[in-house]
Order: sequence, then C-alpha cells, then structure tokens
Amino acid sequence: MSNIACIDLFCGAGGLTHGMKLEGLNVVAGIDVDGACRHPFEANNGATFVNGDVSKLSSDFLNNLFGDADVRVLAGCAPCQPFSTYSHRYETAGTPRWGLLYHFSRLIRDARPELVTMENVPSVAKHSVFSHFVEALEELGYYVSRHIIDCTMYGLPQSRRRMVLLASKYKPIAIIAPTHSRVTTVREAIGSLPEIGHGTSNDVDLLHTASRLSELNLDRIRASRPGGTWRDWPEHLIAACHRRDTGRTFPGVYGRMEWDLPSPTLTTQFFGFGNGRFGHPEQDRALSLREGAILQGFPQTYSFVPNGQAVSFKGLGRMIGNAVPVTLGEVIGRSIRSHLDSVAGSVGETATEKRHSRVA
Repeated sequence: MSNIACIDLFCGAGGLTHGMKLEGLNVVAGIDVDGACRHPFEANNGATFVNGDVSKLSSDFLNNLFGDADVRVLAGCAPCQPFSTYSHRYETAGTPRWGLLYHFSRLIRDARPELVTMENVPSVAKHSVFSHFVEALEELGYYVSRHIIDCTMYGLPQSRRRMVLLASKYKPIAIIAPTHSRVTTVREAIGSLPEIGHGTSNDVDLLHTASRLSELNLDRIRASRPGGTWRDWPEHLIAACHRRDTGRTFPGVYGRMEWDLPSPTLTTQFFGFGNGRFGHPEQDRALSLREGAILQGFPQTYSFVPNGQAVSFKGLGRMIGNAVPVTLGEVIGRSIRSHLDSVAGSVGETATEKRHSRVA
C-alpha cells in the first residue's frame, strides 16, 4: 500500500480512528474540541491528539500533519445532533454546530486530500448543508458515494443505521458489502462480563460501573421483562407522565434489553435506566459504561480515563455514546483500503508527479 496518512476531525474518543487502524491505515492525528478525549485517543491509538476547534483550523496546519504522504485521507464525522429528528425542534440552520460541515468543506477545498469520508445520521441527507457539501466535493472533482449502513450487517451488536459518505479523486468508490449473515447479540457482546449491582463497580475494571437506582426505579426494573415496556408494570409504578395520553407513545423508555438481539441504538444517556431500553437483560441495573463501550465496538481493554482518575457517568456516557462505532471505522477503513488497492497504479503515478512538483 502507498504512503498513506489519515486525519480524523471531530475524533472524539477515537472510534473511527481505532477501526481504521485495525484495517492497516495510518492515522497520524485526531482533532477535537473536547480535551477530555486526549487520553482515550492517544492511549489506544498511538496517534497525536490536537485539542482544537475545527472552525479555526487552516489547510496549512492539516498539511503539516499529513507530511509527505502520497495519499491523504481526511475524515470528518461532525456531531450528529443538529441533524437528528429529535433535534429539529431545537436547532436551526443558524445554530453554530450546523456550520461545522461548511468548515469541513472549506478544509477539503484548501487542502485537496485524495480521499474524504464522513458519517452521520441518515437524516443528514435531508438538509441543504449536506447537499451543499456534496455539491462542493463534486465541483472539486471528487467521485462521491453515499450509503445508508445497517451496522448489524457488519457485526456491531447494536441496532444503528448511519449514512456513510466516501469521496475519491481517483475513481468511483463504494462501501464494502455486508460482512455478517446474522446479527451479533447482546449476549455475545457482554454476556461474559462479571456481574455487578446498581451503583457498584467491578474491582478489576472500574469502567464496568453502573449508575445507582432510586428505590422506585429499582422496583421498576425488577418488574420489567426483557423486551417489555412500562405498560407491563403494576399501576403504582407507572410514572404520572406516562399515564397521560401524551405519554403513552413512549413505550421504549424504562425497558430491559434482550439477550438474543442486538442492543437498541445507544445515546449519550445509555447508562440511565429511564433514558431508553438500557436496562440489563437480567441484572437489576442499567448498562455499565464498559458495556456501552463494547456495544459501540470498542475492545474491552480500551482505556477511557487515566489510572486513578474518577469515572464520570455524564462525561464518559457522552463520549462513548457520541463515538463512531469502531466496527463502522473498520468498514470505512476496509473500503478505503480496497479502493486504493484497485487504483494502485494511478496512486503511484500521482505520487511521482507530486514529488516532482515539490522538487521543482
């Protein structure tokens, strides 16, 4: 494979980077505005973390990170919240986070990497900012493809659909075909982890820790069955908001997962029993932070905080829930690798031309 360098904008805890590195791609740096991501990104990936705002980055800065690579890959998985159906009530096109795609487009225009990728919620394609992003890529001469991915078809033990964009300067590029003929289940993913109670941690792995339940919620989870809803509970346990007509359409909260299915889509609040179907299939608690990370495709040994640092449910829940699943990173990495193998001759010729132009 040619001399490749990848940069992961909005890198977070490093899910995309880790997946691409598992597929043999050289990720040289990740950039994120959240400084708490430095430890998980650098400790697990051997790449440089840059604590910075993408909207303030320059192409010169990126090119210095890319170095003399023959093939430069720029990944930019901007925060998905502005484009989710839920957020449409709260964020408009003028909200600052919407503009991150325009800054991504600016960096592509100025740095001209050979390959570009991004992932987001499928509904991103409904927005004009995404249409403008694709149009800008095509005007710059990129071949652009878009794919809606069911992550369970690639082995992720979580029901998660994402839009993946791939763009290449060389020729049309596509995502690899599904790799799994059957889904990976919750049991296969987390069934072997040590049992813990609510509000407790495993002595060996402090990330395998579960939030404490109130006495009321403890009674509720004990009355819950895998795959069931709060409608199965005795009347005295049902929340007042769910008894009203407006609350009867939300059966997915306060639910237990099922052992022999993938988990539901994880949110940044997956550690809370009342925030979705995040109850453990049989233990009387919500998912632990480690279980959430595993369902996002992270290896069980992935380090999220330095030794001795306190575990924060809110901070780590957001970091894990917002991450690009490692499995999806592998899919993107393998797609890029396959594409580059198919254009090996063209890459070599382009690299030679670039070296000659630098000498000149």
